[in-house]
Amino acid sequence: MAVQRTLVLVKPDGVRRGLIGEVIRRFERKGLKIRALKMVWLSREKAEEFYSVHRGKHFFNDLIEFITSGPIVAMVLEGDEAINVVRLMIGATDGRKAQPGTIRGDFALSIQDNVVHASDSEESFEREFKVLFTEDEVVPPY
Repeated sequence: MAVQRTLVLVKPDGVRRGLIGEVIRRFERKGLKIRALKMVWLSREKAEEFYSVHRGKHFFNDLIEFITSGPIVAMVLEGDEAINVVRLMIGATDGRKAQPGTIRGDFALSIQDNVVHASDSEESFEREFKVLFTEDEVVPPY
């Protein structure tokens, strides 16, 4: 068993549509533990830092505009193989192609309005986590 932590965001479209509870419910029912949770409205500077890996790509500015268009809910989840488990649960980035039963398959409206973001690797988690949380905001196992 490899216990991992991963970062999940409920994006502005998910917050506007009232899907925060549904997203959290799915992860908790799967057995993942919430170690940190907060609602924030990202500044442009924080958003650019968060999505720095996409800087220079044609969709970068649209991505920044979207993620700063409203509040997000950020959470750190922990569990066995949490990164892969969460990625399977959220589905393909393009919600129109995501499998039914996944978060994006059930709720996403487009490739941009896809409700959630999740770290895709341990390296991504480490980079993304530092933009939104500090270690003392993470609750230890209980």
